[in-house]
Amino acid sequence: MSDADRAASGGGAAGSGAERPRDVAVDYPLARLTTVRTGGRGDFFARPHTAKALAELLAWASGERIEVGVVGSGSNLLIADEGFRGLVMKLDGSLATIEQEGQRLVCGGGARLPQCAAFAARAGLSGLEFGVNIPGTVGGAVKMNANAYGGDLARVLEWVDVTTPSGTGRRAPGELGFSYRKSNLAAGEIVARASFALSPAEPDSVKATLADMRSARREAQPSGIKTFGSTFKNPDDPRAEGRSAGVLLDEAGCRGLTVGGARFSEKHANFVENMGDATTSDVIALMGEGRRRVRERFGVELEPEVQFLGEVDSTPLRGER
Repeated sequence: MSDADRAASGGGAAGSGAERPRDVAVDYPLARLTTVRTGGRGDFFARPHTAKALAELLAWASGERIEVGVVGSGSNLLIADEGFRGLVMKLDGSLATIEQEGQRLVCGGGARLPQCAAFAARAGLSGLEFGVNIPGTVGGAVKMNANAYGGDLARVLEWVDVTTPSGTGRRAPGELGFSYRKSNLAAGEIVARASFALSPAEPDSVKATLADMRSARREAQPSGIKTFGSTFKNPDDPRAEGRSAGVLLDEAGCRGLTVGGARFSEKHANFVENMGDATTSDVIALMGEGRRRVRERFGVELEPEVQFLGEVDSTPLRGER
């Protein structure tokens, strides 16, 4: 019997032994859910379509003491090569819709932020333009307080519906503990929906802004390859002298640096590319070398922006031996 079969039958869990929900797949390949295309398989996988189904899955996992992970666009995610011993979910159905209510945009947690920005532009609504260059979902953007190109998610966020094993409740932005690239959303707390309060604008003007932002991204960042978004956060250490993580990596000689099948992009040193056969271990080793070079050159400790799923060995990244 495989580990996945044991988990499916309840063996290996110290929970209630409740029957696995019908729509939960077993032994699911997870690399396809990420943009960098690395990582192993998950014991369980599900695509909940409603907040009720999401709460039921969370309750089942909680009762069986099964760890839960949520994958959005997978654009800032590294999955362990050994996979994930738990339940991975990808929000779908009504949890990925985009709806207009007057000057408000109500989006499922699984809706992609670039699509939300484009929807708002067509509707003649302004305030979400920055989302066109954030390759993630609404839920991920809220959890990570994702901002870009001068945009501020918290400024337009009106409320979020957060689902837990006990159900769904509404929270205001002030209850989310926003700080740089962080919120206070805990494990087992999933953004099911979010509302953005926007401003009326000429659709053509908003569309032109989106086009300019897309163009700036294409010129500065790699596209059409297996990669994920920014690898390291931009530091606020005064020793960085205002330089971004990409500039620091570049000046430390990391542009084009390769470890195994992973490479720092020739176009933007803060982006890691999978050249075809990279593993998550390759990516971590590459990140660790980049971090070491920046530390030795500038005395600045870069903090990873990428998220991990599963037991990722981050020892090389921490600079430990």
